[in-house]
Amino acid sequence: MTEQVLSPASPPSPVPGAPPVMRRRRTWRRFRRRPMAMAGLVLVTGFLLLALVGPFVTADPTSQDYAATLSPPSPGHPLGTDDLGRDVLARIATGARTSLQAGLVSTLLAMVVGIPIGLVAGFYRRWLDPIVMRLVDVVLAFPFLIFAVGLAAILGPSLRNVIIALSVAQLPGVIRITRGEVLAIREMDYIPAAVADGATDPYILFRYILPGAAGALIVQATVAIPTAIIGEATLSFLGLGVQPPTPSWGVMLTSAQQFLSQAPWLAIWPGVMIALSALGFNLLGDGLRDVLDPKEGPR
Repeated sequence: MTEQVLSPASPPSPVPGAPPVMRRRRTWRRFRRRPMAMAGLVLVTGFLLLALVGPFVTADPTSQDYAATLSPPSPGHPLGTDDLGRDVLARIATGARTSLQAGLVSTLLAMVVGIPIGLVAGFYRRWLDPIVMRLVDVVLAFPFLIFAVGLAAILGPSLRNVIIALSVAQLPGVIRITRGEVLAIREMDYIPAAVADGATDPYILFRYILPGAAGALIVQATVAIPTAIIGEATLSFLGLGVQPPTPSWGVMLTSAQQFLSQAPWLAIWPGVMIALSALGFNLLGDGLRDVLDPKEGPR
């Protein structure tokens, strides 16, 4: 009698026997049952649309109209104008592109650089892991914004340098999360089984460990993006980021300081945008963390 034996090198699937399409549908169904997660998805989608489409359907954000300076919200200018007569709605839309570009690109760069370092440090340990983690601890000794401000001051004010500064400041968190996931996954039974079957280290890393850590890394990315958005606004507010007349929510807050009593909408709208974008990504990250948590099981 022939007995069918499952390969011990196969990692457990969250939904045994289910095809990828069914697993995606089940994940989406679980996500939809979380109202706060759906609210975060709506906010994030709205800001992405604002950044992609807004600059093409609004007025020129740098066009000045000195006859309409500091005008309150009106049909012609739904969010009012600033001290140079520039349309606030147009500057908000273009600023959304700047802020999301800084948040998304800096987080992507941190992931591209940090994930391989965390994988190697957690998998091989020995002498490499202590060296990497001590360097990470040194960077983590500085608060995120303090480190980003110092690096941006060294590099000089520009959007490119802001992205570099934010990505470097995010690296320690990405490396630590990746390393922690690797340490947990490498203790699973199917990893020694794969080694016994003759699997190479790169195969184990990219076939078993990286997919197993993907959920935690996705959640880390959604949490890191709003931090980077706030970081970009802070650097631009301090004059270390995007430079006028290029629209940025941080630049708009800087120019609004002297008109708070006369034209409060100049500070209200960029502040609301920063708060809502950070809230949206955080709610989305919380929802993804719950949905991708293997302890939750299939529903």
